Amino acid sequence: MGWLTPGWLLRVTFVGFMASVQSIGREDFFPFGPDAGDQLLDSGNDQSYRLSLSKPVYFYDGTFDSIFINTNGFVATAEPTSESTYLGNMPPKFGMIAALQGDLDTSDGLGRVFFRQDSSPDVLRRAAEHINRAFPDDDEVNPIAALVITWIDVATYQPQTRGDNIEKKRNTFQMVLASLETASYAILLYTRDGVQFYSTPVRDSNVIMHAGFSKGLVRGFLFSTQGQYYRTTTDEEVSVRALAEETNSGMRGVWVYEIGTYPHFSNVAPGEVTDLLPEGPLPAMKREQQKYSPSDPSTGEIEIIPLQYQPHQPQNPEVLVIDDPEINVDVFSYNLGTCANNRNKCSQFADCRDYSSGYCCHCRPGYYGNGLQCVAEGKPQRMNGKVNGRVFVGNSQSPVEFSSKDLHSYVVVNDGRSYVAISDIPAALGPSLMPLSVISGVIGWAFALEQPGFKNGFSLIGGEFTRQAEVTFLPGNEKLTIRQEFKGTDEQDHLVVSTTLNGQIPEVPLGATVQTDPHTEIYQYSSNLISSSSTENYKVLLPDGTTENRRYQWRQTISFQGCQHGVALREMKPTQLLSVDQVFALYDAPNQLLRLAMSNKIGDINGGDPEENPCFTGRHGCDTNAVCRPGQGNEFTCQCASGFNGDGRSCYGKTGM
Repeated sequence: MGWLTPGWLLRVTFVGFMASVQSIGREDFFPFGPDAGDQLLDSGNDQSYRLSLSKPVYFYDGTFDSIFINTNGFVATAEPTSESTYLGNMPPKFGMIAALQGDLDTSDGLGRVFFRQDSSPDVLRRAAEHINRAFPDDDEVNPIAALVITWIDVATYQPQTRGDNIEKKRNTFQMVLASLETASYAILLYTRDGVQFYSTPVRDSNVIMHAGFSKGLVRGFLFSTQGQYYRTTTDEEVSVRALAEETNSGMRGVWVYEIGTYPHFSNVAPGEVTDLLPEGPLPAMKREQQKYSPSDPSTGEIEIIPLQYQPHQPQNPEVLVIDDPEINVDVFSYNLGTCANNRNKCSQFADCRDYSSGYCCHCRPGYYGNGLQCVAEGKPQRMNGKVNGRVFVGNSQSPVEFSSKDLHSYVVVNDGRSYVAISDIPAALGPSLMPLSVISGVIGWAFALEQPGFKNGFSLIGGEFTRQAEVTFLPGNEKLTIRQEFKGTDEQDHLVVSTTLNGQIPEVPLGATVQTDPHTEIYQYSSNLISSSSTENYKVLLPDGTTENRRYQWRQTISFQGCQHGVALREMKPTQLLSVDQVFALYDAPNQLLRLAMSNKIGDINGGDPEENPCFTGRHGCDTNAVCRPGQGNEFTCQCASGFNGDGRSCYGKTGM
């Protein structure tokens, strides 16, 4: 999701004016308190209460008949361990649904935690409205039970000392777990003034509060491993602030997630409506239920701020006045003007098209991209760049520093295979980089094999974007930051990327090999920001013949500049699933060369029936310089890419081999 800093002031005079959007207030919460029949959690710090449920909650692949409600902003599927074991750690070792987890306290007489089970028609109707608005393309749902938990005016825990000021910052938020016969949803609500602090003191330091979902430890035959998890905030304060300012349900401050299904396993699935409700009173929850259809984003003018705009005729449509100096005015350059004076900004393989609110570039048939960069369908893509870094390996007190190391990538786009090679990596570092397929993962996403109705990264945003990934190795908690700047194409039509590595990684000894398990990544899209996260499990086969099972978790954000006037971003699905398999890593010590490879497919987050057409499985036998065209059933044809001749099974350059 795209984080928005509160207090930004904009005065805008151009094609469009700002329509106000409203955050929810406490009056928009589900009813709570004694009048609603709530129970009250005992006051104090780290209080927990086990509640037996009249209807089970489905969470990941589990079914739970009871749940633990905790002062610290979460509910748990098992009795929580001591707060010292999970505060500042996400994911925890037990199943957790965190609305806003931190070291919270209600012993001062002002904070309260209310909870109840409720199956009244009004509450179930409210829950249904939130869920159906967040998932407008799914079948309509009608919950049969709800659990309502409300944290009111909770403060951060601080040991009492003489002279303490009672005027503390306080947080207020609500969680509703709504269950159907075969699925459960979490509805999280944050008021416009309800998130007043973003971190709590933990072990002599301030730790950012967390929101998200964790399956907890999964017991294996010999040992337990960390199960799946899904973080809705990062380790940055701005992500917590955004909870009350953004949405995935169409209503600012309201977040909806499908958290489990029965009897089949399910990932956590976020709501799909990141656009905000238009100007006007918030919808009355007691009205006849209607599904929310997002407003037309083609009227959007300023993509860095997720607000909606409506066209009008200003006196001077080219004037743009920004009050906040932190806003980079360059991000608006793509959105202003007409094709008459901007046509040269489009790719040579694109056409410029005027809209009522601005212009957009569109790749011509036979090409794909965002219009600013277009590449031929079916043609393998090459990417070149430099890698810089400062990385501590294992327990070494001295980092391995390197700069301007060559990176070369080759992607066979008609089957989603990507290859990356990084040269001149010293032996002190090279073997330990083998598990980090995440270095090249964004290249795989950019040119992943597309399933019907879904688009890979380059098709949506082209080749100019910034990607930042944060990797945490477990259980040692080593952290590595990866920053990549994708700078479009060079004079040879090759994409250009700059990569920087900074942090610490566990050691993999020279002579060891690494095997990485297949995994999936959920990509969430908004108007100018894409985010995803995943857990990668891998095995290290040591030179002595022993094997170590290891894993790391990572989260990434991709920021880009897109055209808001056309239909491309309007048709962009808010969530997509990247499937990664056939992951390969090798460190060639004599040549100091790191090689990474993987196969990538982009498709539906909900899975669905697999597409057997060879064009969608990659098993088509077309030349690497050809595009696969699906037909009826399993039929397909191979067509040489632009610039090549042949029958599609064999293609060669028009000027010869």
